[in-house]
Amino acid sequence: MAVVDLVSEVTGTDVLELDPLYNAIDPDVLDTLCTSGSGFTSLEFQYASHTVVVAQVESGLKISLEPVTIGAAGSSGVADSGPSA
Repeated sequence: MAVVDLVSEVTGTDVLELDPLYNAIDPDVLDTLCTSGSGFTSLEFQYASHTVVVAQVESGLKISLEPVTIGAAGSSGVADSGPSA
């Protein structure tokens, strides 16, 4: 739920108005990756017009958002770094 809460806070959108997280990634898989000893270091996925980066850090997990922009040629990219949790 941390991803949805962060996107809600950054975008000013009520969590109930956001698309379900499972449309972007299986939340159970995300939880499993982040809590197991699988060697997980980082994961990126698109959600609510942002690239979500979940990374394993010494103190736990870091979740950051990067707005996605669409260029004139129709390609997408990252605008700049946004807030993180």
